Amino acid sequence: MTVVKSTIPEAARQVTGDALQSTLVDLLGLSLIGKQAHWNVVGPRFRSIHFQLDEVVTASREFADTVAERSSALGLPPDGRPETIASAFTLPSPKDGWVRDSDVVEVMVEALEAAIGRLRERIEATEKADPVTQDLLITVTAELEKQRWMFDAENWPKDS
Repeated sequence: MTVVKSTIPEAARQVTGDALQSTLVDLLGLSLIGKQAHWNVVGPRFRSIHFQLDEVVTASREFADTVAERSSALGLPPDGRPETIASAFTLPSPKDGWVRDSDVVEVMVEALEAAIGRLRERIEATEKADPVTQDLLITVTAELEKQRWMFDAENWPKDS
């Protein structure tokens, strides 16, 4: 059933829809792992990391809404159901229970790097299919890169 007529050709819509749905899964997953870590972080950097996690969660949730609405605007129903996210989400996550601040930083850097890498692939895939979606994905990537940088700075000086 098609409720909203797309403004782009079907082949482009399919590429764009796949990119948006995968991005939605990553963003909703990032918001969940961010909250999980937020509730369970312990250690001397608790306060700064606790607040930084909230920034990731807020950005992820806001962008998830924007991504889902873009999908809807193209006539593609977004799927943010818990079972969809659980079955499709593959980014690194914190372990259960209390998590040391340094481990939270490490997992957030890894999760953000993985999400950014996938976003860059989607940016390339949507270049011709839908430059409007590509622009949105570029904006999301810029914010996640900023968040990754801020977590990575928590690891300084690095042992190398």
